[in-house]
Amino acid sequence: MRQYELTVLIHPDLEMNLQPALDKVTKIIEDAGGKITKETNEGKKRLAYKIAKQEFAVYYYYEIDLPSDNERGVAKKITDNLDIADEVIRHLLVIVDDERRKAKERKAQKEKEEAENEGAEEPKEDKEEK
Repeated sequence: MRQYELTVLIHPDLEMNLQPALDKVTKIIEDAGGKITKETNEGKKRLAYKIAKQEFAVYYYYEIDLPSDNERGVAKKITDNLDIADEVIRHLLVIVDDERRKAKERKAQKEKEEAENEGAEEPKEDKEEK
């Protein structure tokens, strides 16, 4: 499995009833053999320029795993299906850089260890003041 990041801009008129659009995106990913590992609603934001005559869009971010065998075909299948989905006004599917991901994991582990070490240290009393 290879990790990908998918950002989807959903039509702003669907903001009040977002679930059917999200279900459609999820179905597209799962039908292609992908597995969603993380999904985040980034909220409604103003676009830098109009897309499909819209000034706003609801940003949704996914981290997904796609099968390694025929991964280009799977990624193309997802993007082709998102292209024809009426709910999606723009999307971007990119491969996660393995080196960057590993560096981020090492940094998080190091910060966790430092936080544990700081919590384990007891404050030393100052004996010289007597």
